[in-house]
Amino acid sequence: MRIKKGDNIKIIAGKEKGKTGKVKIAFPREEKVIVEGVNLRKRHQRAQKSGKKGQIVEVEHPLHISNVQLVDPKLNVPTRIGILSKDNGVKVRVAKKSGTELAS
Repeated sequence: MRIKKGDNIKIIAGKEKGKTGKVKIAFPREEKVIVEGVNLRKRHQRAQKSGKKGQIVEVEHPLHISNVQLVDPKLNVPTRIGILSKDNGVKVRVAKKSGTELAS
């Protein structure tokens, strides 16, 4: 999975299409990511202690990585991600549109 925690992404499909945000958590095995402030769902929470009231909390749910695309840091447009192998054997992620290296 080429999208990592901390990446700025744009949602390209689904009900949240067009929104941008930062990846909060990445789940490589499930191929899903949680994006800050996107795909919110309401969850009813019981009272934690006696005397306290229950409440409705908005929780961020995961999105499949096929529905998100990385935002190029240089051009500020959605782009694909490539892997470039350097001379010393280190692999780095590269934005396809501008060719800029991405932080790992």
